[in-house]
Amino acid sequence: MAIPLPETFEGAAVRRPDVELTPREIVAELDKYIIGQRAAKKAVAIALRNRFRRRKLPAELADEIAPKNILMIGPTGVGKTEISRRLAKLTSSPFLKIEASKFTEVGYVGRDVESMIRDLVRMSVDMVKQEKIAEIEEKALRNVEERLLDLLLPPLRAPEAAAGEAGETERFAETREKLRQQLRDGLLEDRPVEIEVKDKSMPPMEIFSNAGVEEIGFQIQELIPGFLGGRSKRRKVKVREARDILLEEEERRLLDMDLVSRLAIERVEQGGIIFLDEVDKIAGRESGHGPDVSREGVQRDLLPIIEGTTVNTRYGLVRTDHILFIGAGAFHVSKPSDLIPELQGRFPIRVELGSLGKDDFVRILTEPENALTKQVTALMATEDVRVSFTAEAVDEIAAVAEKVNAEAENIGARRLHTIMEKVMEDISFDAPDIGKTAITIDREYVQRQLKDILKDQDLRRFIL
Repeated sequence: MAIPLPETFEGAAVRRPDVELTPREIVAELDKYIIGQRAAKKAVAIALRNRFRRRKLPAELADEIAPKNILMIGPTGVGKTEISRRLAKLTSSPFLKIEASKFTEVGYVGRDVESMIRDLVRMSVDMVKQEKIAEIEEKALRNVEERLLDLLLPPLRAPEAAAGEAGETERFAETREKLRQQLRDGLLEDRPVEIEVKDKSMPPMEIFSNAGVEEIGFQIQELIPGFLGGRSKRRKVKVREARDILLEEEERRLLDMDLVSRLAIERVEQGGIIFLDEVDKIAGRESGHGPDVSREGVQRDLLPIIEGTTVNTRYGLVRTDHILFIGAGAFHVSKPSDLIPELQGRFPIRVELGSLGKDDFVRILTEPENALTKQVTALMATEDVRVSFTAEAVDEIAAVAEKVNAEAENIGARRLHTIMEKVMEDISFDAPDIGKTAITIDREYVQRQLKDILKDQDLRRFIL
């Protein structure tokens, strides 16, 4: 049963990065979206809380405390990825989910293991940049307003102001204030103005590194201002469009990118989280002779990153000593003990996620804030079709999901999506044409929609 959150905490985890969540609050928030898997929730909650605890220690001791990396073991569709995805919303820490099977060992063209740190840093820079933009937004908007007024009513030149009467300067100030009020009231949105915009015609470029081809998301004009695309050109646009262009320029001018880079790297080093999925796909200790990429080779390349090393990124050097790694895998064919001993030792916390049964499916369909029945109801409401599910209908969908998982392939809660689509197929198709109406889905309706598929075993394997 989900633990109720205190009133002051409701939704605060997403909006306030300074909130120090207790393990109980973290589990309570995860309970809103994920059914069961208490052990995994407790493990990640403790790991996150340890981050806060470590920040309060003296620097010498804090540097010695390594993160307790977690290895989640369980079949597909039981909540491993969902737990990690929700963690990203519970903390302001940079978060990256990536499949271990995407990496190749040194000497092969493809993604090198260090690329995940570079990806994490880029995400962290974007996060910090958005936070800093929010801080300077008010000043940027004021500057944009002044620039728009200058475009609508060019200021008096110094010689003219000196030669003119005092009354002329006053009239100019009054006219400017009237325009300011009209601008704020939205009366000048369609007025054309001429502004200078920088040419952004240069595409992002790719470079070849010793680890293969990696896209660097910057443009040449960032390296050499004014070269091949850094030039300006004059355009005539409406005020509403000019405001967006000028706001972007002001934010870029006011933003201290050196500070953003420093904060982003610090946030990655002290609070970064990497969810390493499909770890079981690289488990194995074969010799790796021949042209194939060896699984053990990938493990040995991952080891230094997880143990702690320094990675060179576009924004500076990044130490990985205190990044939290959460590994996950089904481990149907291989076992965690098939990983090389050094890598096993770097995932000291092991949690097993259990398979889901009918009772779990019933709860998944109804309890979470993003429950499938709630999603379907909301989607159909946009067409003025009010759909409701009886308890018996939910029970039948859960029973079918459990049966198909047992007889075909066990894909956990993902089976519910497939079955729900088949149940809702006719209603979704006809919704725009049937007008405002109410439809109640009961057990008989579910059975009728799935009757032919459940009767034909081969068809069931193909469709569900």
